[in-house]
Amino acid sequence: MATIYLVRHGQASFGADDYDKLSELGVRQAEVAGHFFRDQAIQFDAAYSGDLLRQRETAQGVLASQPGDVPHHVDPRFNEVRNDEHLEYLVPHVLAKNPEFQTLLDNLKSSKDYQKVIDAVFNYWVSPECDEPAIQSWADYSGGVRDALRDVISTQGSGKTVAIFTSGGTIATIVAMVLGLGGEHTYRFYEPVYNCSISQLFYSGSKVSLSNFNDASFLQVLGTQLGEQLISYR
Repeated sequence: MATIYLVRHGQASFGADDYDKLSELGVRQAEVAGHFFRDQAIQFDAAYSGDLLRQRETAQGVLASQPGDVPHHVDPRFNEVRNDEHLEYLVPHVLAKNPEFQTLLDNLKSSKDYQKVIDAVFNYWVSPECDEPAIQSWADYSGGVRDALRDVISTQGSGKTVAIFTSGGTIATIVAMVLGLGGEHTYRFYEPVYNCSISQLFYSGSKVSLSNFNDASFLQVLGTQLGEQLISYR
């Protein structure tokens, strides 16, 4: 059975001047994920990632434990949802619908508070109401993700084992698509995604099915064995 492993990037540098790089914990998560694949004798025929640094660094950390060289293809269609762009252009629309949203914006103190803002903005973005011309539309973004996944399947063909190193929003979009769900259901798969978690797809021809979602048990088990805390959401 041909398999695709969707691997979320390790913890990024939230709160730093440059968010788009792995934190010290994120580097370690990628390394441990690589050890997990190695110890399970999972060998990749190919790897893909978006062009974001945190995605590419995670790919490098995982692939370092593979027994041989793995071709790594960079495809920006696997980049994360453009949250910064959404905050800039869509917050006024969300405020117009819900003035109480301003209270949350005025009291952002943690990554959890930030996630609540992303929740509101994301769900407005995917709704039929959103027609903001200054940003990439949900239809264009999700269509690009769909086409990128199809291209991976078409290019790699049957019997292959492929890794895609990407981000929470992209993983959520793929999972919702595979399950036949629309944009209004996508965020529920976005928020709970662990850093460096693994979701697994099987494919045969054009048929794609979900085997598991957001598995971080290997980080819990190996972290306990190593005396390290390896679990994080953000």
